[in-house]
Amino acid sequence: MIDANDLHQIRGKMILKKLTTKMLGIVLASALIFTGCATDKKVEETPKDDKLTIVSSFYPMYISLLNIADGIENVEVKNMTEQTTGCLHDYSVTTENMKTLEDADVFVINGAGMESFMEKVTTEITDLKIVEASEGIELIKGDGEEGDNPHVWVSISENIKQVENMRDQLVEIDPDNGDKYKENADEYIEKLNIQKDKMHEELDNIKNKDIITFHEAFPYFAREFNLNIVGVIEREPGSEPDAKELQETIEKVKELKVKALFAEPQYPAKSAESIATETGTTVYTLDPAVTGTMDKDAYITIMENNLKVLKEALS
Repeated sequence: MIDANDLHQIRGKMILKKLTTKMLGIVLASALIFTGCATDKKVEETPKDDKLTIVSSFYPMYISLLNIADGIENVEVKNMTEQTTGCLHDYSVTTENMKTLEDADVFVINGAGMESFMEKVTTEITDLKIVEASEGIELIKGDGEEGDNPHVWVSISENIKQVENMRDQLVEIDPDNGDKYKENADEYIEKLNIQKDKMHEELDNIKNKDIITFHEAFPYFAREFNLNIVGVIEREPGSEPDAKELQETIEKVKELKVKALFAEPQYPAKSAESIATETGTTVYTLDPAVTGTMDKDAYITIMENNLKVLKEALS
Protein backbone atom coordinates (compact mmCIF):
# COMPACT_ATOMS: atom_id res chain seq x y z
CA MET A 1 0.00 0.00 0.00
CA ILE A 2 1.32 3.40 -1.07
CA ASP A 3 1.42 5.95 1.74
CA ALA A 4 0.90 9.68 1.31
CA ASN A 5 4.61 10.39 1.20
CA ASP A 6 5.23 7.85 -1.59
CA LEU A 7 2.27 9.20 -3.55
CA HIS A 8 3.68 12.70 -3.27
CA GLN A 9 7.03 11.50 -4.63
CA ILE A 10 5.38 9.66 -7.57
CA ARG A 11 3.34 12.74 -8.51
CA GLY A 12 6.49 14.85 -8.32
CA LYS A 13 8.30 12.52 -10.70
CA MET A 14 5.33 12.51 -13.14
CA ILE A 15 5.19 16.30 -13.16
CA LEU A 16 8.96 16.48 -13.68
CA LYS A 17 8.73 13.98 -16.58
CA LYS A 18 5.96 15.99 -18.23
CA LEU A 19 7.95 19.18 -17.85
CA THR A 20 11.05 17.51 -19.24
CA THR A 21 9.11 16.12 -22.24
CA LYS A 22 7.54 19.52 -22.90
CA MET A 23 10.90 21.30 -22.71
CA LEU A 24 12.47 18.72 -25.06
CA GLY A 25 9.68 19.32 -27.57
CA ILE A 26 10.24 23.06 -27.41
CA VAL A 27 13.99 22.57 -27.95
CA LEU A 28 13.42 20.25 -30.93
CA ALA A 29 10.89 22.59 -32.48
CA SER A 30 13.25 25.50 -32.05
CA ALA A 31 16.04 23.50 -33.66
CA LEU A 32 13.83 22.66 -36.63
CA ILE A 33 12.76 26.26 -37.05
CA PHE A 34 16.35 27.48 -36.78
CA THR A 35 17.57 24.84 -39.26
CA GLY A 36 14.82 25.71 -41.68
CA CYS A 37 15.68 29.41 -41.52
CA ALA A 38 19.36 28.67 -42.01
CA THR A 39 18.62 26.51 -45.06
CA ASP A 40 16.41 29.18 -46.62
CA LYS A 41 19.06 31.80 -46.04
CA LYS A 42 21.75 29.64 -47.65
CA VAL A 43 19.66 29.11 -50.80
CA GLU A 44 19.06 32.84 -51.10
CA GLU A 45 22.77 33.57 -50.77
CA THR A 46 23.76 31.08 -53.49
CA PRO A 47 22.27 32.47 -56.71
CA LYS A 48 21.82 30.15 -59.67
CA ASP A 49 24.73 30.36 -62.13
CA ASP A 50 23.09 31.24 -65.44
CA LYS A 51 26.30 32.34 -67.19
CA LEU A 52 27.02 30.82 -70.61
CA THR A 53 30.71 30.04 -71.05
CA ILE A 54 31.93 29.92 -74.65
CA VAL A 55 35.46 28.65 -75.31
CA SER A 56 37.30 29.08 -78.63
CA SER A 57 39.90 26.61 -79.91
CA PHE A 58 42.50 29.23 -80.90
CA TYR A 59 43.17 32.89 -81.60
CA PRO A 60 41.23 33.73 -84.81
CA MET A 61 38.06 32.08 -83.45
CA TYR A 62 38.49 33.99 -80.20
CA ILE A 63 38.69 37.38 -81.93
CA SER A 64 35.47 36.68 -83.84
CA LEU A 65 33.73 35.63 -80.62
CA LEU A 66 34.87 38.77 -78.81
CA ASN A 67 32.89 40.73 -81.38
CA ILE A 68 29.81 38.47 -81.53
CA ALA A 69 29.39 38.27 -77.73
CA ASP A 70 30.47 41.85 -77.00
CA GLY A 71 28.55 43.47 -74.13
CA ILE A 72 26.37 40.45 -73.27
CA GLU A 73 26.55 40.32 -69.47
CA ASN A 74 25.78 36.65 -68.88
CA VAL A 75 28.10 35.37 -71.63
CA GLU A 76 31.79 34.72 -70.95
CA VAL A 77 34.29 34.13 -73.77
CA LYS A 78 37.56 32.27 -73.18
CA ASN A 79 40.34 30.96 -75.42
CA MET A 80 41.46 27.36 -74.85
CA THR A 81 45.04 27.74 -76.11
CA GLU A 82 47.78 30.22 -75.32
CA GLN A 83 47.82 33.53 -77.17
CA THR A 84 51.06 32.50 -78.94
CA THR A 85 50.01 28.96 -79.93
CA GLY A 86 49.54 29.56 -83.68
CA CYS A 87 47.94 26.99 -86.00
CA LEU A 88 46.73 23.75 -84.43
CA HIS A 89 48.11 21.36 -87.07
CA ASP A 90 49.44 18.73 -84.66
CA TYR A 91 48.30 20.24 -81.39
CA SER A 92 47.59 17.91 -78.45
CA VAL A 93 45.20 19.16 -75.81
CA THR A 94 46.71 19.54 -72.34
CA THR A 95 45.21 18.70 -68.97
CA GLU A 96 44.66 22.42 -68.46
CA ASN A 97 42.86 22.66 -71.81
CA MET A 98 40.53 19.83 -70.80
CA LYS A 99 39.75 21.52 -67.49
CA THR A 100 38.82 24.68 -69.38
CA LEU A 101 36.51 22.70 -71.66
CA GLU A 102 34.91 20.81 -68.76
CA ASP A 103 33.73 24.16 -67.39
CA ALA A 104 32.49 25.32 -70.80
CA ASP A 105 28.98 25.19 -72.26
CA VAL A 106 29.98 25.78 -75.90
CA PHE A 107 33.21 25.04 -77.79
CA VAL A 108 33.76 27.06 -80.98
CA ILE A 109 36.20 25.49 -83.42
CA ASN A 110 37.47 26.36 -86.88
CA GLY A 111 36.75 22.86 -88.14
CA ALA A 112 37.81 21.66 -91.62
CA GLY A 113 40.31 19.35 -89.91
CA MET A 114 42.25 22.05 -88.08
CA GLU A 115 41.51 20.66 -84.59
CA SER A 116 42.82 17.10 -84.92
CA PHE A 117 42.18 16.46 -81.20
CA MET A 118 38.37 16.68 -81.38
CA GLU A 119 37.74 12.96 -80.91
CA LYS A 120 39.39 13.09 -77.49
CA VAL A 121 37.34 16.14 -76.51
CA THR A 122 33.94 14.78 -77.60
CA THR A 123 34.66 11.36 -76.08
CA GLU A 124 35.56 12.72 -72.65
CA ILE A 125 33.11 15.65 -72.49
CA THR A 126 29.90 14.31 -73.99
CA ASP A 127 27.58 17.21 -73.13
CA LEU A 128 29.75 19.96 -74.69
CA LYS A 129 27.99 21.81 -77.52
CA ILE A 130 30.26 22.20 -80.58
CA VAL A 131 30.05 25.16 -82.99
CA GLU A 132 31.98 24.54 -86.22
CA ALA A 133 32.76 27.88 -87.84
CA SER A 134 33.70 26.44 -91.26
CA GLU A 135 30.47 24.51 -91.72
CA GLY A 136 29.22 24.74 -95.31
CA ILE A 137 32.27 26.65 -96.62
CA GLU A 138 33.82 25.37 -99.85
CA LEU A 139 37.26 24.10 -98.90
CA ILE A 140 40.43 24.17 -101.00
CA LYS A 141 41.87 20.73 -101.65
CA GLY A 142 45.45 20.03 -100.60
CA ASP A 143 48.14 18.69 -102.93
CA GLY A 144 48.58 14.93 -103.28
CA GLU A 145 47.60 13.12 -100.09
CA GLU A 146 47.15 16.35 -98.16
CA GLY A 147 43.65 16.88 -96.82
CA ASP A 148 41.49 19.96 -97.26
CA ASN A 149 43.20 23.22 -96.38
CA PRO A 150 41.73 24.42 -93.05
CA HIS A 151 43.07 28.03 -93.07
CA VAL A 152 39.65 29.44 -93.95
CA TRP A 153 39.75 32.52 -91.70
CA VAL A 154 42.74 34.07 -93.56
CA SER A 155 40.32 35.15 -96.30
CA ILE A 156 38.15 38.04 -95.13
CA SER A 157 35.19 36.76 -97.18
CA GLU A 158 35.44 33.29 -95.62
CA ASN A 159 36.00 34.82 -92.19
CA ILE A 160 32.69 36.66 -92.64
CA LYS A 161 30.99 33.32 -93.38
CA GLN A 162 32.54 31.93 -90.21
CA VAL A 163 31.16 34.85 -88.19
CA GLU A 164 27.73 34.17 -89.69
CA ASN A 165 28.01 30.48 -88.78
CA MET A 166 28.99 31.31 -85.20
CA ARG A 167 26.14 33.81 -84.92
CA ASP A 168 23.49 31.42 -86.24
CA GLN A 169 24.57 28.50 -84.08
CA LEU A 170 24.86 30.63 -80.93
CA VAL A 171 21.37 32.05 -81.51
CA GLU A 172 20.11 28.46 -81.64
CA ILE A 173 21.93 27.50 -78.43
CA ASP A 174 21.18 30.72 -76.52
CA PRO A 175 17.97 32.25 -77.98
CA ASP A 176 17.54 34.63 -75.00
CA ASN A 177 20.54 36.58 -76.29
CA GLY A 178 19.75 35.99 -79.95
CA ASP A 179 19.02 39.61 -80.86
CA LYS A 180 22.29 40.77 -79.31
CA TYR A 181 24.33 38.11 -81.14
CA LYS A 182 22.73 39.22 -84.43
CA GLU A 183 23.28 42.91 -83.75
CA ASN A 184 26.95 42.41 -82.80
CA ALA A 185 27.66 40.10 -85.73
CA ASP A 186 26.08 42.51 -88.22
CA GLU A 187 28.19 45.36 -86.85
CA TYR A 188 31.39 43.31 -87.09
CA ILE A 189 30.58 42.01 -90.58
CA GLU A 190 30.13 45.59 -91.74
CA LYS A 191 33.66 46.42 -90.49
CA LEU A 192 35.07 43.33 -92.21
CA ASN A 193 33.38 44.25 -95.49
CA ILE A 194 34.83 47.76 -95.34
CA GLN A 195 38.34 46.33 -94.89
CA LYS A 196 37.80 43.77 -97.67
CA ASP A 197 36.57 46.43 -100.12
CA LYS A 198 39.56 48.62 -99.31
CA MET A 199 41.96 45.76 -99.99
CA HIS A 200 40.31 44.91 -103.31
CA GLU A 201 40.45 48.54 -104.37
CA GLU A 202 44.19 48.74 -103.71
CA LEU A 203 45.27 45.25 -104.82
CA ASP A 204 43.07 44.36 -107.80
CA ASN A 205 45.02 46.50 -110.27
CA ILE A 206 48.49 45.35 -109.24
CA LYS A 207 50.00 43.49 -112.20
CA ASN A 208 52.64 41.41 -110.46
CA LYS A 209 50.71 38.88 -108.36
CA ASP A 210 53.20 35.99 -108.12
CA ILE A 211 54.17 35.24 -104.54
CA ILE A 212 55.98 32.54 -102.57
CA THR A 213 54.65 31.91 -99.08
CA PHE A 214 56.16 30.33 -96.00
CA HIS A 215 53.56 27.58 -95.54
CA GLU A 216 50.05 26.61 -96.66
CA ALA A 217 48.24 29.33 -94.73
CA PHE A 218 47.39 31.64 -97.62
CA PRO A 219 45.44 29.81 -100.38
CA TYR A 220 42.10 31.32 -99.29
CA PHE A 221 43.68 34.76 -98.99
CA ALA A 222 45.27 34.35 -102.42
CA ARG A 223 41.97 33.18 -103.95
CA GLU A 224 40.21 36.23 -102.58
CA PHE A 225 42.70 38.77 -103.95
CA ASN A 226 43.69 36.87 -107.13
CA LEU A 227 47.26 36.28 -106.00
CA ASN A 228 49.25 33.48 -107.58
CA ILE A 229 51.12 31.28 -105.08
CA VAL A 230 53.94 29.85 -107.22
CA GLY A 231 55.76 28.16 -104.36
CA VAL A 232 55.49 27.15 -100.70
CA ILE A 233 58.72 27.02 -98.71
CA GLU A 234 57.48 24.76 -95.90
CA ARG A 235 54.30 22.69 -96.33
CA GLU A 236 53.98 22.51 -92.55
CA PRO A 237 55.55 24.96 -90.06
CA GLY A 238 58.77 23.53 -88.66
CA SER A 239 59.28 21.08 -91.53
CA GLU A 240 62.43 22.53 -93.09
CA PRO A 241 62.73 21.81 -96.83
CA ASP A 242 65.52 19.42 -97.79
CA ALA A 243 68.35 20.48 -100.15
CA LYS A 244 66.48 19.28 -103.26
CA GLU A 245 63.27 21.13 -102.37
CA LEU A 246 65.24 24.26 -101.52
CA GLN A 247 67.05 24.16 -104.88
CA GLU A 248 63.79 23.63 -106.77
CA THR A 249 62.28 26.69 -105.08
CA ILE A 250 65.39 28.78 -105.90
CA GLU A 251 65.16 27.77 -109.58
CA LYS A 252 61.44 28.57 -109.66
CA VAL A 253 62.02 32.02 -108.14
CA LYS A 254 64.68 32.77 -110.79
CA GLU A 255 62.56 31.41 -113.64
CA LEU A 256 59.39 33.34 -112.69
CA LYS A 257 61.34 36.40 -111.57
CA VAL A 258 59.43 36.48 -108.28
CA LYS A 259 60.36 39.61 -106.36
CA ALA A 260 58.92 38.80 -102.93
CA LEU A 261 59.05 35.95 -100.45
CA PHE A 262 56.56 36.03 -97.61
CA ALA A 263 57.52 34.65 -94.20
CA GLU A 264 55.22 34.67 -91.18
CA PRO A 265 55.80 36.43 -87.85
CA GLN A 266 55.05 33.24 -85.90
CA TYR A 267 57.92 31.19 -87.35
CA PRO A 268 61.68 31.55 -88.07
CA ALA A 269 62.41 32.72 -91.63
CA LYS A 270 65.71 30.86 -92.06
CA SER A 271 64.68 29.01 -95.25
CA ALA A 272 63.14 32.13 -96.81
CA GLU A 273 66.29 34.12 -96.08
CA SER A 274 68.45 31.42 -97.71
CA ILE A 275 66.33 31.57 -100.87
CA ALA A 276 66.42 35.38 -100.84
CA THR A 277 70.23 35.35 -100.63
CA GLU A 278 70.50 33.00 -103.63
CA THR A 279 67.95 34.84 -105.79
CA GLY A 280 68.26 38.49 -104.82
CA THR A 281 64.65 38.66 -103.68
CA THR A 282 63.35 40.35 -100.55
CA VAL A 283 61.68 38.66 -97.56
CA TYR A 284 58.49 40.31 -96.32
CA THR A 285 56.17 39.35 -93.48
CA LEU A 286 52.59 38.29 -94.19
CA ASP A 287 50.48 37.51 -91.12
CA PRO A 288 47.90 34.66 -91.16
CA ALA A 289 46.25 36.08 -88.01
CA VAL A 290 46.92 33.13 -85.72
CA THR A 291 48.47 35.19 -82.91
CA GLY A 292 48.16 38.80 -81.80
CA THR A 293 46.63 41.15 -79.26
CA MET A 294 43.42 40.30 -77.44
CA ASP A 295 41.67 43.31 -78.94
CA LYS A 296 38.38 42.74 -80.78
CA ASP A 297 39.65 44.74 -83.80
CA ALA A 298 42.92 42.78 -83.98
CA TYR A 299 41.98 40.76 -87.08
CA ILE A 300 41.13 43.91 -89.04
CA THR A 301 44.40 45.53 -87.89
CA ILE A 302 46.36 42.48 -89.09
CA MET A 303 44.67 42.59 -92.49
CA GLU A 304 45.41 46.32 -92.80
CA ASN A 305 49.10 45.60 -92.13
CA ASN A 306 49.04 42.78 -94.70
CA LEU A 307 47.65 45.26 -97.25
CA LYS A 308 50.55 47.64 -96.62
CA VAL A 309 53.10 44.82 -96.96
CA LEU A 310 51.59 43.54 -100.22
CA LYS A 311 51.49 46.99 -101.76
CA GLU A 312 55.15 47.53 -100.92
CA ALA A 313 56.24 44.08 -102.09
CA LEU A 314 54.26 43.85 -105.36
CA SER A 315 54.13 47.42 -106.63
